Amino acid sequence: MNLTNISNRKIYVLMVFTALFWSGAFITGKMAVQEFPPFALTFFRFLFTLPFIFAILYSRQPGAWLPGRVQWGPLVILGFVGTFLYHVLFFFSLHYTSAVNSSLIGASNPMMTAVLAALFLRDRLDTLRLLGIALSFSGVVLTITGGDWSVVSGFAFNAGDLFMFAAVFSWAAYAVLSRCYMQRFQLSPLMITAYTFLLCTLISFPFVLWERPLAFLPFASLGGWLSILYMAVFASVLGYLFQLIAIQRIGAPKAAIFINLVPVFTIIQSQLILGESVGWFKLFSAAVIIGGVYLTTRAAATPQTGCATGGKQ
Repeated sequence: MNLTNISNRKIYVLMVFTALFWSGAFITGKMAVQEFPPFALTFFRFLFTLPFIFAILYSRQPGAWLPGRVQWGPLVILGFVGTFLYHVLFFFSLHYTSAVNSSLIGASNPMMTAVLAALFLRDRLDTLRLLGIALSFSGVVLTITGGDWSVVSGFAFNAGDLFMFAAVFSWAAYAVLSRCYMQRFQLSPLMITAYTFLLCTLISFPFVLWERPLAFLPFASLGGWLSILYMAVFASVLGYLFQLIAIQRIGAPKAAIFINLVPVFTIIQSQLILGESVGWFKLFSAAVIIGGVYLTTRAAATPQTGCATGGKQ
């Protein structure tokens, strides 16, 4: 996939759509998790992606759709860390913690990604990017708490919070590693997306058997299966692909900041789909988030040529 002709503005548009797809996955995921345990939900979500993503991979890279011998190692690491581990941890967290806690912890993803990129890829955290990250995170906090700071003061850790912290670290590591491996091993975003999905499916399967699928599959509803299908096509195939393209072009920290748009789109979809009311305070919070994203993406990116291995180049 040739990224040289894609402007940064088009990359930003792709990431906005990614945030939209992931916000929809939050709603459908909450529906599906009531009917499927975490490993099964992870397995079926990525099983359904395989025909779509491999069809796209083969049509775009007909002569280079199979990984080389040296590429399999990085793909296995990315598939385990960024696809299997993140989603299992996330779905487990939903069983033990509140939406407020998980959302607040999840909103730290751009900061975690930026820190890891600064440490291992030598990305520069200039004043404008730091301000954008802080502003967008503040908007997320306002969105979730509704300006009621007693929610924050009552924040207490539990097992679900720890699962979510681990999930955030897993996702940030995946974002940084994927950029590193794309440069070092000549892996395209399409190849990473396709084979990490395949590896996640294979890794998940034994755990699904452990969950005793006959205890829940006969009772799964059509709505539950459609929810998984939505997450497979839009949140996984398109969302992951768009994000990897953005990571390769504009870097992991800039791509990660768009995650803060997810609660904005969730507000809109909650009103349209669930009939929930949206007040002016939430709209103000959304504007703060968008302002933070704008500041972050305006900051000049520092081109990277590889992974940091310690010392100076």
